[in-house]
Amino acid sequence: MGKAMRLIKLGLGSVNSTVGACASNVDRMLAQAQAMAAEQVTVAAFPEQVVGGYPAEDLIQWQAFVEAQWQQLTRYAHETASLAMVTVAGVAVAHLGLRYNCAAVVASGRIWGLVPKEKLPTYNIFYEGRTYARGHAGMDEAFFPKGMNTPVPLGDQLFRFDFGTLGVEVCEDLWSADGPLRRRAYAGAELVVNVSASPFRIGVEGTRRELVATRAGDHQCTLAYTNCVGANDGLIFDGGGFINQNGKWVLEAPRFKEGYAAAVVDLDRTQRLRTENSTWRSDREAHAETAKPLPVRTVAFTSQREKLKYPVPASKSYFLPSAPPVRGPREAWCEDILDALALGIGDYFEKTRAFSKIGIALSGGRDSALTLLIAHRFAQKKKPENPGSLIDTFYMPTRYSSAETAHAAQTLAKELGASFTVVSIDEAFEREMEAAKTMLGGKSELTGVTRQNVQARLRAQRMWNWANTSGGLFLQTGNMSEKAVGYTTVGGDLMGALAVIANVPKTVVMYLLDYLLEKHGYEGIRWVTQKPAGPELAPNQVGEDELMPFAILDACFHLFAGEKLAPAELLPALVSMFPERTEARLGADVAKFVKLFTQSIYKWVQSPLSLHIGNLDLDRERALQLPVVTKNEW
Repeated sequence: MGKAMRLIKLGLGSVNSTVGACASNVDRMLAQAQAMAAEQVTVAAFPEQVVGGYPAEDLIQWQAFVEAQWQQLTRYAHETASLAMVTVAGVAVAHLGLRYNCAAVVASGRIWGLVPKEKLPTYNIFYEGRTYARGHAGMDEAFFPKGMNTPVPLGDQLFRFDFGTLGVEVCEDLWSADGPLRRRAYAGAELVVNVSASPFRIGVEGTRRELVATRAGDHQCTLAYTNCVGANDGLIFDGGGFINQNGKWVLEAPRFKEGYAAAVVDLDRTQRLRTENSTWRSDREAHAETAKPLPVRTVAFTSQREKLKYPVPASKSYFLPSAPPVRGPREAWCEDILDALALGIGDYFEKTRAFSKIGIALSGGRDSALTLLIAHRFAQKKKPENPGSLIDTFYMPTRYSSAETAHAAQTLAKELGASFTVVSIDEAFEREMEAAKTMLGGKSELTGVTRQNVQARLRAQRMWNWANTSGGLFLQTGNMSEKAVGYTTVGGDLMGALAVIANVPKTVVMYLLDYLLEKHGYEGIRWVTQKPAGPELAPNQVGEDELMPFAILDACFHLFAGEKLAPAELLPALVSMFPERTEARLGADVAKFVKLFTQSIYKWVQSPLSLHIGNLDLDRERALQLPVVTKNEW
């Protein structure tokens, strides 16, 4: 290594942590740390809250849980003391009655400092402002771990190593233009490490990429970003990470897999680009006129960078572009969603430690078919030699079930190697209708809706009975569009242990099935998609006839629930989107949607835990929180 260069190797670790599994989470960190150190990594970054797991939610109120995190991070420090490597990792600490979500800096067997998260999100799926305290500019306090007389610096600070000056931050701090990165870069941070637990949302990867490049370019720093991977409850984390030096891409880490990626950068290049950028210099001068200096902790640490080599492009050219992406936009979009949902099923299945197999009630329709395909995607990784053996499927017909859907369900289950059992519920359907009439005093005929719901509830009851005895994970198969307007049965198809596609609109369900048919050619999908979508709970039942075309329904859902438009504001957009439908008909669609949507909220709160993949969903504990009792007079 030439004396003119300050080469360092950055390692981005994506760890699949489980909330509360502090010792196991640190074991995963240690395994990656040892591997990174063997590759001469200088600075290793692990995700936000990697020690305790994220999101801890109200578990953070248990003092023992917080103290266990410190104990395990201390263990990590001791067991990595001999490694010539700095670690930045997420941990929670309790200090003077407050809880802080921190990035910890570890080296030479010691925790040198803690930097609290400043931007605490309380929008969408996040509730951090409810439980954590915010760090702030100029914060400089002494944290005394339980049983220790030596304090650990806690606050807005930098860390000086023999290779350069390090700044650290936590997740949301990067997402604000007014975040701490700006003042830390002006105070001398050349390398800034952001530790994140950023959940997967459709399209979020592109936003992250733009954000990292913008921040690194604006603040003329080397920015390393790492994200956790895996699912905890309904939140799915896609992992991955980035290294960007002063706006130039260095590394993009793989997503949806646990592991690490590493790359070499020259910090002298960051300093040189600062001297060349007159705008950054002017802004830094203006900042220095009023800003107070940040504490800089000098860390007793000796790096070993002699074997590092200057980074060379794989193309062996600094001017030619790198190889083009192997996936097109459509494939990437579909694969991301499918990978995310499969990860959500898999981690729920494995981390709860309560299940031995997966069970799905197949109807021969689109929703249960997609749910089966996603479950099979997980099973291929869990049990590659025989993935279908992990899944039991059940077809429970009544007099309204068609031969086409029976064939579709059986064909797809057979193609995927899953067991397929036919259990008619028609006799039970008759008995339940008679019982219901008896409860009504024998004076009333059952309504059509009741007759339909009896069938759905029988199927759910039998799936629960199967799950109780087999130790199986009963997957709920309903989609978001129909859930939004209450086209579902409480105690019936709304039930299950985990709702896989409850936040996937019907139009997306159909799009994904078309994609999977093209990619795999499953004959079962072809049969599923040949018949109009409908629950088959009554003669010749078609969902779009009873509701409205799904494209219109999904448009209403997005504009009303996502964009928060008033009903009268929906109509102009729909007229532009669907000129083939009269304005009067579209107006009726809007009125019907809004009525059904607001009247169905009471159903949402009774639905099972659902997987989150977008900025809008119907999980009341996460994204769209609406009162159950409400009127539309506004």
